Amino acid sequence: MSHDVTPSTDSPFRSEPTARDQAPQFVLPLVVRIEKAAPPARTDALETAARAVLVLLADERSAGDGEWAEVVRDWQDARIRKVVRRARGAEWRRAEALPGITVTGKAAEVRVFPPVPLDGWPKELAKLQVSGTDLDDPEPPAAADPAAPVLWLSPDLDMSAGKAMAQAGHGAQLAWWELSADEQAAWRDAGFPLAVRTAAPGRWAELTTSGLPLVRDAGFTEIAPGSCTVVAYHPALR
Repeated sequence: MSHDVTPSTDSPFRSEPTARDQAPQFVLPLVVRIEKAAPPARTDALETAARAVLVLLADERSAGDGEWAEVVRDWQDARIRKVVRRARGAEWRRAEALPGITVTGKAAEVRVFPPVPLDGWPKELAKLQVSGTDLDDPEPPAAADPAAPVLWLSPDLDMSAGKAMAQAGHGAQLAWWELSADEQAAWRDAGFPLAVRTAAPGRWAELTTSGLPLVRDAGFTEIAPGSCTVVAYHPALR
């Protein structure tokens, strides 16, 4: 499936009404494990969430006649919504019992679930909190590998970790759509290496006009509609 993500097209992230708004609306649930004693680092959580989205998109259950394929298609034909909630202890164990995929980072754990209707969340997930996903990096993340995909975050926006995790997932998804089947397979087989970094202000202006996939948020939460949140770089898109 190919999607043009420039602002003049029917992007799933535009703030203006589009044909996508007429379709039934779904949301991709992501749950991040945040134990009080050992919360993950922010960048680790962002990168793990982005990989979780890619893992779900590449899963055989999401394609063809797979058990998740129809709902994944319906979700991708409407607005591409992602909601990140947090869980710990028994909440996390209940979430893990539902159909989905747990993806681990350095220390972060994120479980991604097949899309659900906006008002049709499983009760085990509906009870989880959206707030409280404020995470920090104990030390600044290392420079990104120039040979690896990078999801560049806007330096101009103050987003909670949960919001930034969803935006990183959007950026990863747009990059995935832009790749050929062979390029997708190579990224998958490598384990979806990627980095999430905040762009320097001068670099951000360059990135947003580079022609790389750009996420413009619909503005449902935290930030203004139309805000540019992420530019997705992949070596194959140069």
